[in-house]
Amino acid sequence: MSPHVGSRHTFCVGVRDDAGRLHLTEREPYRFQPHVDNRIHVATEGDTLFTLAGRYFAPLPRGCGFWWVIADFQPDPVLDPTLALEPGRQIHIPSLRVITDVILGEERRSEQW
Repeated sequence: MSPHVGSRHTFCVGVRDDAGRLHLTEREPYRFQPHVDNRIHVATEGDTLFTLAGRYFAPLPRGCGFWWVIADFQPDPVLDPTLALEPGRQIHIPSLRVITDVILGEERRSEQW
């Protein structure tokens, strides 16, 4: 069974080991790229990746679930998404177009397989 559309594991392949356990192959994160429609958010007290994703990606179904896009998209990727963001930190936010057409796009899928 493949991961759900919009999952950060969309481009992973499920493989079974000798014991029949299912494992996902590695995924290649989409790192920061300078797109013309990127935004920069300056973190304030209490900001998290989940709240920023919910705010900026609200038009997408379960927009806050795309926190991983923001984490991967930083010049220095966020390794622990459970921590609050340091106030004043600049957070690079990709546009909805970049998420749907580039990060989750079919062209990227075919590049990885």
